[in-house]
Amino acid sequence: MRSDLFLPSRRALLAGGAGLALAGCGKAKQEAVGSRDKVEVKPAEIGKIATIADAVAGAWRPAADKARDAWRHPLESLTFWGLKPGQTVVEFWPGAGWYTDILAPFLDATGGKLYVANLEVTDPQAAEVVEAYKRKLADNKKVYGAVEVTAFGPTSGPVAPAGGADLVLFLRNLHNWMAAGIADKAFRDAFAALKPGGVLGIEEHRGIPGAVQDPLAADGYVQQDYAIQLAKEAGFLLSADSEINANPKDDKKHPYGVWTLPPTRLSAPRGQPPKAGFDHAKFDAIGESDRMTLKLVKPK
Repeated sequence: MRSDLFLPSRRALLAGGAGLALAGCGKAKQEAVGSRDKVEVKPAEIGKIATIADAVAGAWRPAADKARDAWRHPLESLTFWGLKPGQTVVEFWPGAGWYTDILAPFLDATGGKLYVANLEVTDPQAAEVVEAYKRKLADNKKVYGAVEVTAFGPTSGPVAPAGGADLVLFLRNLHNWMAAGIADKAFRDAFAALKPGGVLGIEEHRGIPGAVQDPLAADGYVQQDYAIQLAKEAGFLLSADSEINANPKDDKKHPYGVWTLPPTRLSAPRGQPPKAGFDHAKFDAIGESDRMTLKLVKPK
């Protein structure tokens, strides 16, 4: 069984911090999420959330997550995708909730709604991950508000009410769905959830321009043109692309794929013990991956 999804380690992960096989396909894995400690935040502080910047600066966000803002640029990315107060948003496969920690408080405070399409539950492992994520939300309800958790997978139904979402987000997950053979379904499900004129925002590890795309994206990288073509085949139109999350130092030629780079920092093939003496310095100097940032629109 192969693993194709690696997200940064977070506090209180399930045993070993290992991944979980995507139910029913056995090809992609998602980091297991544990119920972290309750975050003590004063109600008055939550009430101050009026802008995306307020949510990004939130006291409930772990310091390790904030340290990665320099690479993921959440304020700039969400602004580029057009996130506004009071919107209805769908986040696919949230991992440990890095973006949920920003989206949920912002939308709750501004009268919006967040749907989170987590793993489709078809086995006990998937159920454990989804329930752990739900516990995280429930244990910190005054921070996250009423997030509605749905599912996305090979046989899942709608991720949100049809035609009601303003914004759908694919955040470093397209390569996993390619490995699982469900990338086309992801785009179709996103299209169905969006209202006419709604936006699909994509952040993804960007492959070498002009290279042949591995249909399974085994190294974690996806050609930008390939991603756009998949979106167009589902009915989307490209509105804009941005270099917000670009990293020109990333040559995409790493011994263990994109996961050689921070934050995962693999030093051996996946599933094997870390390699003693592996020189991380070269890859740490690169930083996190070069990423495409796309804004696609469902036609009106």
